[in-house]
Amino acid sequence: RKSLLSGIDLQCYENNHSHRTEEMDMVRLLVRRGQPFSVVLQCTDHIPRLPDHQLNLILHLGKNNEVVLKVSDSQQDHGKWWFSQCNAQGEVMLTLHSPADAPVGLYSMTVVLLSADGQILEQTKSQTFYLLFNPWCKDDSVYLPSEELLQEYILNENGILYQGSWDDITTVPWNFGQFEKDVVDICFEVLDNSPAALKNSEMDIANRGSPVYVSRTITAMVNANDDRGVVSGRWDGEYSDGVAPTRWTGSVPILRRWSEGGGQKVRYGQCWVFTGVACTVLRCLGIPTRCITNYSSAHDTDANISVDYYFNDQLESVSEGRKDSIWNYHCWVESWMKRDDLPEGYDGWQVLDPTPQERSDGVFCCGPCPVNAVKEGEVGLKYDTPFVFSEVNADLVVWIVHPDGERIQVSQNSKVIGRNISTKSVYGDFTEDITANYKYPEGSMKEREVYKKAGRQVGQKNEGPGQLELFIKHAPAIHGTDFDVIIEVYNAGREDTDAQLIVTSNAITYNSIHRGECQRKTTSLTVPAHKAHKEVLRLQYDHYGACVSEHHMIRVTALLQPTDQDNIILQEINIPLKMPALHIKIIEKAIVSRKLTAHISFTNPLPVSLQGGVFTVEGAGLTEAKEIKTHGKIEPGQAVTVKFSFKPTRAGLRKLLVDFDSDILRDVKGEATVIVRTKMQNRNVGLH
Repeated sequence: RKSLLSGIDLQCYENNHSHRTEEMDMVRLLVRRGQPFSVVLQCTDHIPRLPDHQLNLILHLGKNNEVVLKVSDSQQDHGKWWFSQCNAQGEVMLTLHSPADAPVGLYSMTVVLLSADGQILEQTKSQTFYLLFNPWCKDDSVYLPSEELLQEYILNENGILYQGSWDDITTVPWNFGQFEKDVVDICFEVLDNSPAALKNSEMDIANRGSPVYVSRTITAMVNANDDRGVVSGRWDGEYSDGVAPTRWTGSVPILRRWSEGGGQKVRYGQCWVFTGVACTVLRCLGIPTRCITNYSSAHDTDANISVDYYFNDQLESVSEGRKDSIWNYHCWVESWMKRDDLPEGYDGWQVLDPTPQERSDGVFCCGPCPVNAVKEGEVGLKYDTPFVFSEVNADLVVWIVHPDGERIQVSQNSKVIGRNISTKSVYGDFTEDITANYKYPEGSMKEREVYKKAGRQVGQKNEGPGQLELFIKHAPAIHGTDFDVIIEVYNAGREDTDAQLIVTSNAITYNSIHRGECQRKTTSLTVPAHKAHKEVLRLQYDHYGACVSEHHMIRVTALLQPTDQDNIILQEINIPLKMPALHIKIIEKAIVSRKLTAHISFTNPLPVSLQGGVFTVEGAGLTEAKEIKTHGKIEPGQAVTVKFSFKPTRAGLRKLLVDFDSDILRDVKGEATVIVRTKMQNRNVGLH
């Protein structure tokens, strides 16, 4: 008997287009669950009619095909795979229907021809396809009913991560690149390397239908603290055996480096790097995801919902050991999903924090934690809600430690932590403030109720302004220049008041590690009633230049102690030094596969010369990451221009991101937006 089946045409072009995966690949099949797709079975002859013959479809899932699924040819079994068929001339079109809760992953598919009595007559060579989450399908637990939001949270390969400080927000462009070549394979490789998958892959596969399980696994796997995770975190400024966290401009080089190194951790990341990588993986898998920055984020090391600062009698910091700290900002992601594992009311955005801070169930991961549970103070709901609640709601408490060890609480402030929680708007390159999703208005009755419910003491001590008030302002702070910081002490009372004022400036990292004190000034003053005293601190590059961190951030701390009372007023301001921008010029029209040249220029803003200058360039659909080294010194005020040529690979609106790094100046960024056309489109432009 001659064979009847000659092969399967997966119709990648048509299927990928209708499943919105055509950006990922056109030569492999990538489909989303809960949405049908069709393949064509090619035959050498007409298949003899039933009842003598029957077609069956077999799917395998898992590294070693451990999970086998027989696909039925009727729709009776609700919630199971099934297929329908339509016979054509010498071909059969098979339409496969996957359940909306099917495990995501790499499937292999075989078509089997059976005789009337169930004997296997022949079968096709197996073909593979990826099945992803489907936020366009209303039965999928990641369903998001807004095309505008999906354009951003699934399909946008470029984004913005927010840094700086709450009152001076700075932006870092990031290349997610979730549809770049082979990224989807690496995302599943990350899942396959999780401890649960290595321990029991059948159970892991069964759980991969759940976005709660998959997203929690990803937050644990993005950091390399416990497992074969992707990125190793480091905050101490010593990055010479890897890549400094500030140098990355996107996730793809990190994921590729991890995969090519056989699962060796990539050095080094900090919170925005973990966040960018997690966002790439989750968007790629089909879970709507956005990057969040929480300003003045509490890093509360003993879970008492307060951040405690300790000072001695001389007002020097004596917070030993693992001290509570307030990070200028902290980044995490939110992913959109139903929470069938929780009581009603907690679907929607979930916090997932891939930065290794605290262990959860024994591993460094955090989430998914419903944003709504944080807002309502429901700290008993999983996962990790008390930790997230504290990051956005802790009190700042200041203590004086006397020589005999006695501690006295001198102030408590509930307004400084968790400010301007920000994400990129879906309507363009600007921020959307989402603080109201996380908390009720400051000082409202509802806020008090939530605090009570979360077991947080509602502090009354020194909440209102006392007699003396303290304000800090500063002139424009441009990296490399000298600038003034003005500290104003205002006396709202009726009597003249004596006080001691101590002002220090410190070079800090974004997560409050002190890299060096720049200046300290102590003044005894008398502030007349209803008047203000102004103190000026001049910050000089000669002082801060030597110790400023790669985050180019100065923290000015002012402590005011009235002479006659055990009371301290603390004010802190974080000043991100303004960085120069890189200028990028692209002159020609951008056309797929045609060479394009970018001219990148940089001017040294510092009064000292730079060495080891290197530019890094990348962009989804434009070019993979490339380095361009500069030679010799770059003198103060000197301009450097480099040329970079590349061939765009995909049409559409694309961004080229550039970073400049050197021995003294790091984290200088630039970007250029280009519209890439196909050769066909280019011919049609300007004909009308």
